[in-house]
Amino acid sequence: MTVVKELLRAEEDGTLSFGDYTLASKTKKDHFEFEGDLYKIKTFAGITKLEKNGMFVYESVPGSTVQKFRVTDTEAAFTVSALEDVQFTLELEPESAYEVWIDGVSAGKMSTNLSGKLSVSVELSAEKSAEVKVVKSC
Repeated sequence: MTVVKELLRAEEDGTLSFGDYTLASKTKKDHFEFEGDLYKIKTFAGITKLEKNGMFVYESVPGSTVQKFRVTDTEAAFTVSALEDVQFTLELEPESAYEVWIDGVSAGKMSTNLSGKLSVSVELSAEKSAEVKVVKSC
């Protein structure tokens, strides 16, 4: 999968794409306006972190590229790629249950902590990306 050379971009379908895991040193882009919000990205081989209006949204270790990123009140969906297995953390609703889907297969139900963070590990390689969907349970 290709990296996002401009670090952060808005897609025509109303989603965001961000991250460049091929960078050797930390690179950032801030004050990126999208749908009335300001986004900031920090990315390189070791970590990728996205903030919205100064608040945490997404972080991965090691760094990753995320395409077609969309978050609503009930769902987060995106495609993630990296050179190796990656662990990402999302900021969602605090103390809530979510079902995590990876490439269309349920990875099970998980709950966010008091601050709303949900961490998931995904097996990846340079040739493989994963479609992720995190759906709030009723």
